[in-house]
Amino acid sequence: MSKKPAPQSHRSPKRPEKGAPKNTRPSLPASAFLPTTRAEADARGWGQLDFVYVSGDAYVDHPSFGSAIITRVLESHGYKVGFIAQPDWNDPESVAVFGEPRLGFLVSAGNMDSMVNHYTVNKKRRRDDAYTPGGKGGARPNHAAVVYSNLIRRTFKETPIILGGIEASLRRLAHYDYWSDSLKRSILLDSGADLISYGMGERSIVEIADALAAGLSVSDLTFIDGTVFRTRSLEHVVDYEMLPRWEEVSGDKRAFAESFAAQYRASDPVTGARLVEAYPHGVYVVQNPPAAPLTQNEMDAVYRLPYARTWHPSYDEAGGVPALAEVKFSLTSCRGCFGECAFCALTFHQGRIVTGRSHESLLDEARVMTQDADFKGYIHDVGGPTANFRGPACAKQRTRGACTDRRCLGTKPCPAMKADHRDYTGLLRKLRKLPGVKKVFVRSGIRFDYVMADPDPDRTFLRELVEHHVSGQLRVAPEHVSDTVLAAMGKPPRAVYDAFCDAFEEINRETGKKQFVVPYLMSSHPGSTLAEAIELAEYVRDMGFNPEQVQDFYPTPSTISTCMYYTGLDPLTMEPIYVPKTSHEKALQRALIQYRNLANYDLVREALVKAGRTDLIGWDEQCLIRPKRPKKRDADGGAPKGKGRGAKERGSFGKGKNAKGRVSSERSRGAVGAASKPQRAGKPPKANGRKGGIRKGR
Repeated sequence: MSKKPAPQSHRSPKRPEKGAPKNTRPSLPASAFLPTTRAEADARGWGQLDFVYVSGDAYVDHPSFGSAIITRVLESHGYKVGFIAQPDWNDPESVAVFGEPRLGFLVSAGNMDSMVNHYTVNKKRRRDDAYTPGGKGGARPNHAAVVYSNLIRRTFKETPIILGGIEASLRRLAHYDYWSDSLKRSILLDSGADLISYGMGERSIVEIADALAAGLSVSDLTFIDGTVFRTRSLEHVVDYEMLPRWEEVSGDKRAFAESFAAQYRASDPVTGARLVEAYPHGVYVVQNPPAAPLTQNEMDAVYRLPYARTWHPSYDEAGGVPALAEVKFSLTSCRGCFGECAFCALTFHQGRIVTGRSHESLLDEARVMTQDADFKGYIHDVGGPTANFRGPACAKQRTRGACTDRRCLGTKPCPAMKADHRDYTGLLRKLRKLPGVKKVFVRSGIRFDYVMADPDPDRTFLRELVEHHVSGQLRVAPEHVSDTVLAAMGKPPRAVYDAFCDAFEEINRETGKKQFVVPYLMSSHPGSTLAEAIELAEYVRDMGFNPEQVQDFYPTPSTISTCMYYTGLDPLTMEPIYVPKTSHEKALQRALIQYRNLANYDLVREALVKAGRTDLIGWDEQCLIRPKRPKKRDADGGAPKGKGRGAKERGSFGKGKNAKGRVSSERSRGAVGAASKPQRAGKPPKANGRKGGIRKGR
């Protein structure tokens, strides 16, 4: 079932500030939502429901929440759907609110993998949950999809159970689980469910519903693209590729890397193969090819459905659901991503073929926003996994699929890629002209390498971005500065980022604006030794940053980087790659970026000595730390002072220029890394993609 990306992608989710958006208008009545109680179903005259949707998230009927999309899509096809949000996983009665559904239970952990939702990259328990009323943590179990499914099966022995959502989608075959540091079987086996609807699920969930309504048994549903099923016989399974057996992948990391590479190659809906994974005792898990992406007209129809666009009124007393804050006045303009960052799960989830909604659809949704009593004139975002992608990377992708042997962007753009921002620029122009709209922001994330690949000599898009769609800071994601690490990440060389910054600054000078590029940076990614970490620290020094928090690489299920982390191999080349794994080495790499923090002095010194870079210990302006630990913290946190290193020269107080001539601002402090302190109240965490929430159903 569908879901929004997953900025899990890779990093720890950005946690929202406490509190929820103020809702100045009266709450919508419960009748504006799907039933959440037996009484609400009775009020509609419904006896037995067709489906019951069980979610680890609170019920928010907004198209940025996958649960809302899937349930509304089913409703539009005439199915009666009830909604159970965050049931008590210790009480079987909590999932029996509506009794037994006629066709089945739909189960999702929510807009995020429950383990990412619960734990930091250091495996420390989080105290809050943006997808729960009042932002309180603890409302869902670990591995929620498995727990909910088993809870249902205890009471309803034969009723079909269909898993969906980001958690099930990215755990559909054997996968590495960072939190237990072990390989896990397909979630289908541990959950006891009958099917998985993976990826963007509008197509598959309707096909499943129609087949069950026609009288087919759930065990007969072996033919639907975008689904995974289990079987004890391959007699009727045709045209499949056999992956290494469970016994092989669980005992040989190279075999797992080979299996993952095969899965990655099969992630395209046009060329993707049917995959079979064998388990002991004659059990097979079969993954059908991905479902075809929705057409533009189909996407427009999904976003026209009658969403209440807010949380269920039962959450008013708790202050609502914080995750709604950022997406409430944001527009999802596209799906899919051909950027293929190695640490992001979007290729596995939404695929590489980008589909954009029509201008008319987006303008209609924006007009609805302007009528909301809480709308203050600001559209917070217009984007998707990547804001400035609006269509396929090249014309052949629609008919021949995305290439399996090359990336569209990566370290070097494919010659066949068409970089063109005219459609997106035209859309932004129309949106900012709407009555009641004061400003339209772009916050989903700009692929700066795609901007630089655009042949437009006037850089029209970048100019309009600077003039109209940035407010002080433009956040982009170079992630690192070492070309070695960037290559492992599937990102462009540092020179491309530098060229983008130069172009951004030049346009700011021409337009008389003072705006800044603020980079997201990541430590401890596979490929990063202490040498690369020091290179990143020197970059931080030269740019005048003083990051308050730094994000380590977070190994989430079904990414290339996670496979690297577990196996020590690049699955696309099968070449060995260095992986910083111990907590101490990760602490060294993280401390280097925060070398001005006096608490990190000993770690920074240890790292520099280990790497043979004692030249960075001293009083020179290029040094990171002093020869002796300072007795008390000064303005530099223990860093040496010298030419260009004072508070004003360093740029971190908004007065000077850094070593590259780029103006820095005090607001850039703490802005490096996805786990930086939130910059806007109520911004939801990211889930395997660049934007908060999940696009498709569960």
